[in-house]
Amino acid sequence: MPLRYEDWQPTCDTLHAHTQVLGKLAVALAPPEPQLQHAALRLTARGWETAPLPAPDGSGAIVVALDLRAHHVAAEHSDGRSAQLPLGERSVGTVTRELLDAVARLGGPVTIDPTPQEVSWTVPLDEDEEHKRYDPEQVATYLEAAAHAALALSAFRAPYRGRSTPVNAWWGSFDLAVDLFSGRSTEPPSDDFLSRNSLDAQHFALGWWPGDPRHERAAFFAYVHPAPEGFSDLELPLGGWSAQLGEYILDVDELRQTDDPHDAVLEFGRTVFRHACAVCDWDMGLAATADGIPPPIR
Repeated sequence: MPLRYEDWQPTCDTLHAHTQVLGKLAVALAPPEPQLQHAALRLTARGWETAPLPAPDGSGAIVVALDLRAHHVAAEHSDGRSAQLPLGERSVGTVTRELLDAVARLGGPVTIDPTPQEVSWTVPLDEDEEHKRYDPEQVATYLEAAAHAALALSAFRAPYRGRSTPVNAWWGSFDLAVDLFSGRSTEPPSDDFLSRNSLDAQHFALGWWPGDPRHERAAFFAYVHPAPEGFSDLELPLGGWSAQLGEYILDVDELRQTDDPHDAVLEFGRTVFRHACAVCDWDMGLAATADGIPPPIR
C-alpha cells in the first residue's frame, strides 16, 4: 500500500467513521459472543460488511455493507429488498442518519450508541459533519491492499486446530486481525468494558492496518496476550519489536522488497507465534498445528 496515513488522512478518517456505524449496528443487533466477536465486521471483495443480523422487527436478516467498489453503503434484507446510499463527498452524519432510516424501513427501527470509539474525535457519528472527504482512488488503493492482507491472515490461521477467529475487520482500531487461542482463560488487565470482555482469554493475534498517527505506514503486527517477560526479545529477519506499540511490526515497505510478500507475511507470523508459544508455555502439540503439523487435510 503506497499511501502513508498523512497522505490520505481525511479520506481514511471518513472511511474509518463509516465502518464504525456498521460496527455499532452489529453491537446493537447481533447475539453477544465471547471476546466481542459478534461486534466484528468482515472484509469482502467489495469492502466492509456485517454478518447477517437479526432484523429489529423479527422479519428476517439484514446485512449492511460499505461497497468500496460502487462507493455506496447498502442495506439488504433477506426478503430481497435493499437500499443504497451514495458515499462520495457526504458527511458521516448525513450518511449515518440516512442509513438508520433505511434499516428502519427494511426491518424496523434500531438505536445505536453513536459515540465514536478508539479515535481522536468525539462528535457523535450521527452528528458528524466534519468527516466527509472521500477520494475513490485512495479508497481503491486501500481496498486492494486490505484484500491481499486478508488473504495472508486467512492462510496463517487455516491449519490451526485450536479455537481461532476468521479474519475480523475491527472498526474501532480500523484493522484486520485473526486470533488463535490457547484454551486458557486469563485475568483482564483492567475492568473497563473492552478489556474485561476482549482480554479474558490467552491468545495470539496477527493483523494488518493501514497506518495511523502512531505509525504512518501500513504494516502487519503480531502480539500475544498476556505478554510475559522475554516476548519482546525475538530477532527477526524482517520486521521487529516496537516498544512504542508493544508488538512486532512488519512494514509493507519491507515486504515490497521481498520476492514473495505473501510468504514473507506467513513466515513473520509463524516465527512470532512459535516464539510466543515457547515463552507463554502453550501446548506445543497444539502450537505445531499452526505450521501444518499434522496437515489439516490428510
